[in-house]
Amino acid sequence: MSVNGETALTVNRMPRAGARSPAKAIAWLRRNAIRIYVGVAIAYLLLPIAVIVLFSFNEPTGRYNLVWSGFSFDAWIHAFSVQVLTEALVNSVKLAALSAVVATALGTAMAMALVRHRFLGRRLANLLVILPMTSPEIVVGSALLSFFLIVGIPLGFETLILAHIMFSIGFSTVVVRSRLVNFDRSLEDAAADLGAGPIATFRLVTLPLIAPAIGGSLFLCFVLSLDDFVVSNFNAGTTLTFPLYVFGASQRGIPVQVNVIATMLFAGTLLIGLVAALIARRRGRTRFVAEDPEA
Repeated sequence: MSVNGETALTVNRMPRAGARSPAKAIAWLRRNAIRIYVGVAIAYLLLPIAVIVLFSFNEPTGRYNLVWSGFSFDAWIHAFSVQVLTEALVNSVKLAALSAVVATALGTAMAMALVRHRFLGRRLANLLVILPMTSPEIVVGSALLSFFLIVGIPLGFETLILAHIMFSIGFSTVVVRSRLVNFDRSLEDAAADLGAGPIATFRLVTLPLIAPAIGGSLFLCFVLSLDDFVVSNFNAGTTLTFPLYVFGASQRGIPVQVNVIATMLFAGTLLIGLVAALIARRRGRTRFVAEDPEA
């Protein structure tokens, strides 16, 4: 009797498989909640891009590339066959390159002045640098349009360059300033003690150390200019850029070549990001080996 009673008690104490499964599921969700959330967020961000890539291989039967009709490489083979689209893309690349170079040069100089010098109005200058970044683009675009009309500058490629430089300078200044804030000034003092002048110190010590920030500023300003629509729409005049062409073509039918070029731009951006990550990772390993004598 006692043996059977103990056996029955043991059986009753054993958790049921059905009751144990929800607990395991809840515990697994707790352990992987962050991973699931990140995966869903990334999928949500990449889903529109995946649709663009997919429909770059479509062969639509009408003017609108919205319904899948059949797989085709024709748009990729003739990616630049639409002359107006190609001209708009060239305008966008030229505009982005010129504005990024000028904005980065001015932003680097402004960052060095704001970080290393004390002068009257320094706090106001810091506020004015950030102000265009926090203002709505429609406000910035309309304000620039009013300025150009008052001054009498005809709208066109020149006004686009001025407008893109203006709203890119703030981003460039913030990026370079974040690097200069943590800059070790003793390295420059050591170079000066060894006989280097101000120009040589900047060229051989300061510039190489802030080069990653300058490169990041260049890339950021280039992407911001290439992607801009609102400010360009106010100040372009008769000049057509890639975003302006896409907006206009959306009302009368977007050619498949737009998806192809968008896919190329995304792939190029992704490639640059991967190369930058690999370079940063390699530098980190090299620095670890140099600092660890036992490595």
